[in-house]
Amino acid sequence: MSAEQGQRQIRCLVAKVGLDGHDRGAHVIARALRDAGFEVIYSGLHRSPDEVVQAAVQEDVDVLGISILSGAHNTLVPKIMGGLEEYGARDDTLVLVGGIIPDDDKDLLYDEGVAEIFGPGASMDEMIDYIREHAPERR
Repeated sequence: MSAEQGQRQIRCLVAKVGLDGHDRGAHVIARALRDAGFEVIYSGLHRSPDEVVQAAVQEDVDVLGISILSGAHNTLVPKIMGGLEEYGARDDTLVLVGGIIPDDDKDLLYDEGVAEIFGPGASMDEMIDYIREHAPERR
């Protein structure tokens, strides 16, 4: 067995939370992550923060990518982070946010525990490399 075959695949959940109905970008990201060799689960549209947390915990994901374009990130992302904390999953889940996040709001999301924010124009390679470098290792 090669070293690559012996490594566990990185599991990612791409989540659309709230009333945001724009999912083309989430589909593009999910496809790029699959093409990079990650195992990807897509939440579907209009998920509540609790549904996103439940999916992340039940699927035992390494990475939670929250795609949000609605402007409700300051409300929804903290609820997701709190839910991950409740289930003891916050420390071993790499949380990324993608979408339109104003510069003035980024520090709040980082303070909540978001690892990185990828806005418009971020390259797929940059995102994939970030995940490979920062995804938590599981035993």
